Amino acid sequence: MTKKHLIVFGEDWGGLPSSTQHFIKHLASDHKIIWVNSIGLRQPNFTLSDVKRVGLKIGALLFKNILKTHTQCNETGDKNPFKENITFINPITIPAPKSKLMRWLARGLLKLQILPQAKKQNFEQPILWLSLATAVDMVGHLNESKVIYYCGDDFSSLAGVDHKTVQQREIELTQKADLIVTASQTLKERFPAHKTHCIEHGVDIDLFSTPTIKADDLPKGNRPIAGFYGSINTWFDIDLLVKTAKALPNWDFVIIGQVHIDVRRLKLLNHVTFLGPKPHSTLPRYSQHWTVSILPFVLNEQIDACNPLKITEYLAAGSPVISTRYKAAEHYMGFIHLIDNHRDMIKALNAIAQEPALPPLKRSLQARVKQQSWYEQSNKLNLLLDAL
Repeated sequence: MTKKHLIVFGEDWGGLPSSTQHFIKHLASDHKIIWVNSIGLRQPNFTLSDVKRVGLKIGALLFKNILKTHTQCNETGDKNPFKENITFINPITIPAPKSKLMRWLARGLLKLQILPQAKKQNFEQPILWLSLATAVDMVGHLNESKVIYYCGDDFSSLAGVDHKTVQQREIELTQKADLIVTASQTLKERFPAHKTHCIEHGVDIDLFSTPTIKADDLPKGNRPIAGFYGSINTWFDIDLLVKTAKALPNWDFVIIGQVHIDVRRLKLLNHVTFLGPKPHSTLPRYSQHWTVSILPFVLNEQIDACNPLKITEYLAAGSPVISTRYKAAEHYMGFIHLIDNHRDMIKALNAIAQEPALPPLKRSLQARVKQQSWYEQSNKLNLLLDAL
């Protein structure tokens, strides 16, 4: 069977790969892909980070707008042998436009940048994959045969998003999509049952389970280490971690990722270390060697609907996991420690310190996610694509 080409609207490719990126890397073995970098979920506020993003996109447009595929893949440590099947476009557009005129202009700008590339690569009646509801205005304008909405998060409660605009666009996209795929059962319940499927996140088993050397910048000595990696944003429970760290001065706490909130109270504690963002391919050098992986999340609508990639990656690394309680975490009950407050976390950390993870425990944790590889999850998705 001839596989349909895909035009994908996702986030900016690179950094810590999203579930969309993981799926597309595997689908690229059978499909040619045009990946359109983020068109935004809110209008820019002209902060320094916004100005930098706009500058990068303008620079990409000046240099013919098409980014070198191998460069972007290698920056993330990608070993995908089919990366030559992915072409990247860094679009210039109007982020999350609200008025009819601005939406019309944004759509026109995107068509001017995407259609010539699609024609060049003989994309006849491709499948249009939207991971951002704000791309709904492109439906019916890229010669597509079918439309997929991949919902990997609850955008209506996501920080840094124009919630009203995104909610309106998601309603439109729900009506127009031929297939909706969600990352969690909670998200699945929000959409029409007859065209919605849940495919939970996978994990790069080989990357996280293959033994690797310890990162040089992890704390030295024999003290136990509690580690976290990911975005440090409004869902990160600062109060929980401050109370826990103050109660356990004999532990080191390591936090990896981009900081978007005020963490001064944590930085005042000399046994809490912020290491900044790290390439995805290097994360096993941390999670395989710290004592326990932690997920200190605030329980809100976004977290209750999410299915964090980190749980499966932590388990694949053979790391014990402590997580605040939310729906997706409860699926791993018996394999991770679920907590409700800082007292529970302190108790769990002390218990793990007394009984460190030995090889049999590590193997049992890894076995829990062995059949949940991105390869297996992508095969499920491919079956849905073939049925369109």
